Amino acid sequence: MKISTLPEEPELHPQARPLRVLSPRFALALQFASELHAWQTRKQTPVPYMSHLMAVSSLVLEHGGDEDQAIAALLHDAIEDQIDDYRGDLKADIRASFGERVLRIVEECSDSQVSTGKPKWRERKERYLAHLEQISSDAALVSVADKLHNARNILGDYREIGEKLWSRFSGGKEGTLWYYDTLAKRLAKKAPPRLARELEEVVAEIHRLSGGA
Repeated sequence: MKISTLPEEPELHPQARPLRVLSPRFALALQFASELHAWQTRKQTPVPYMSHLMAVSSLVLEHGGDEDQAIAALLHDAIEDQIDDYRGDLKADIRASFGERVLRIVEECSDSQVSTGKPKWRERKERYLAHLEQISSDAALVSVADKLHNARNILGDYREIGEKLWSRFSGGKEGTLWYYDTLAKRLAKKAPPRLARELEEVVAEIHRLSGGA
């Protein structure tokens, strides 16, 4: 699969052309992400995975992110989830179409990038948590938006189905709560305060409802 070319801009009189907020690169990234993740759904649900990617990108934009960061949010799971099935050099194509900064953010947000191969769940998560100590401010914004949207979904789904929820996660209840607790603490040091605080609040509410330690 190759990344399509940028769409042509509509012909407008110069005085009628609005100030650009997002360029055609963003539309291209949205299309590319949709093609990469077209067959994915959220864990054990019928919800298209693209809903998550769009939500993360939206959070990034709503909290001061620029276009590169918003594009990286759309692609933040591309390397982790799709690199083995991609026909071509995924990293090279991301770099060529969206630039080195976008690729760097995506790599920083991929937990499989901080280890060789893909080890067991706990080891992978521990390495990713350690990696957060050195994460850039660019990647911290995308990462906290990603984890906050995930945590919001965990909270909402727990309210609907209760303890059945934990069967969706490789770490089960104990491991998932540990992971999100630690994520919230690590990202509080790096991420924008408003998003970091909300992540901590959502994780605390998950604990309260589920009776987690």
